[in-house]
Amino acid sequence: MAKDKIAYVCSNCGQDSPKWVGKCPSCGQWNTYKEIRISNDSGTMAAKSAAQSVRKSLTDKYHARQLKDISTHEEPRVDMHDMELNRVLGGGLVPGSIVLLGGEPGIGKSTLTLQTILNMPEKKILYVSGEESAHQLKMRAERIGKGDSDHVLILCETSLESIFSHIKEIHPELVIVDSIQTISTDEVESSPGSVTQVRECASALLRFAKSSGIPVILIGHINKEGTLAGPKILEHIVDTVIQFEGDQHYMYRILRSIKNRFGSTSELGIYEMQQKGLRPVSNPSELLLTQDHEGLSGVAISSAIEGIRPFLVETQALVSTAAYGTPQRSATGFDQRRLNMLLAVLEKRVGFKLIQKDVFLNIAGGLRVTDMAMDLSVIAAVLSSNVDTAIEPGWCMAGEVGLSGEVRPINRIEQRVAEAEKLGFQHIIIPKYNLSGLNTRKLQIQLHPVRKVEEALRELFG
Repeated sequence: MAKDKIAYVCSNCGQDSPKWVGKCPSCGQWNTYKEIRISNDSGTMAAKSAAQSVRKSLTDKYHARQLKDISTHEEPRVDMHDMELNRVLGGGLVPGSIVLLGGEPGIGKSTLTLQTILNMPEKKILYVSGEESAHQLKMRAERIGKGDSDHVLILCETSLESIFSHIKEIHPELVIVDSIQTISTDEVESSPGSVTQVRECASALLRFAKSSGIPVILIGHINKEGTLAGPKILEHIVDTVIQFEGDQHYMYRILRSIKNRFGSTSELGIYEMQQKGLRPVSNPSELLLTQDHEGLSGVAISSAIEGIRPFLVETQALVSTAAYGTPQRSATGFDQRRLNMLLAVLEKRVGFKLIQKDVFLNIAGGLRVTDMAMDLSVIAAVLSSNVDTAIEPGWCMAGEVGLSGEVRPINRIEQRVAEAEKLGFQHIIIPKYNLSGLNTRKLQIQLHPVRKVEEALRELFG
């Protein structure tokens, strides 16, 4: 009998090597190579399957075809009965796709998944739990208010072979695996959650989803660095990667798409954590704006866009004299390097000396925004706190700031202006270059086009 082969796989990126190395040549991480054992039987099975695929490729059904001869058709997506989740997925769940949902412990991944499938009575759903018992899931379903649902089948199992045998008996229309790190297969001699187990189990579930057309949702863990636990190849295997973000001390949760083969990766959904589960927030602008900020300095309102969704977000800044000599620069929900660049623009182009000041920036509501149009509101909030003068109520702004102090044009200005007008704002500062293609006849909000940062600050503070 042939001996088993030994290989080494990087737990960060999935790169394999015949021998152990200290630093991964692919991702550059240290001490990430783990030893795995490859049995001779699995290699024989892989060789047999490869030979069968070669023979199949010689048949007429699997011959190579020209791109123009391949027909396309839009498959109907599975409605998740959740407007926020449907938006992040790109319009619904694609049949035969495999989705990975990741998030920190206790953020609400299992609650979001369970309440979503409990609102889909037209589908027969199998929920595989490797972490919780059936009694715990029943208690959670009763807390949500759907404890008497009969279309969801609960299976507490960690063996991949047992899961597939139950799937053959039940014939579900959707499979949930909570979590992928707890599932193991008998073909691999390693503990659950290891690099090899996660890779093999995810690959087997991928083959099942693609061959049967049944969508699979995997729930994954997050490591201390904030990335998905397990090998990097796990993110390459799945079709969609969704991150569930938020602070446990805040009531808001952000559902963000990191990878999506069937939709945009810039979409996000917002939920509000309540005692009976997660409530989708259809209009986040009203929740992200503080209603009593009149007379307070360091607060500016920006019209931002994430994906196709416009919303108004409150930018808060605090500028104070450095108490310990070295000034601090801190940003929550905003890029730290972008903040340093904007402060340098204020120093060089506008003439405000902030070199001996502490600057703290916060995006209200625990939101993390990547829209470049936030630059103008960040500068306005910093300057408002520096001179201790509040921005008049009814003003908002949107614009990207360049290194020379110019206000650069931004995309989809019509939606930004419409969102500000809908929420009752009377004035909005926009880049002057965006005014040419904007229809201003039906607008009730007053537009203030500017070319430079100095002009915007003059409009706000006189």
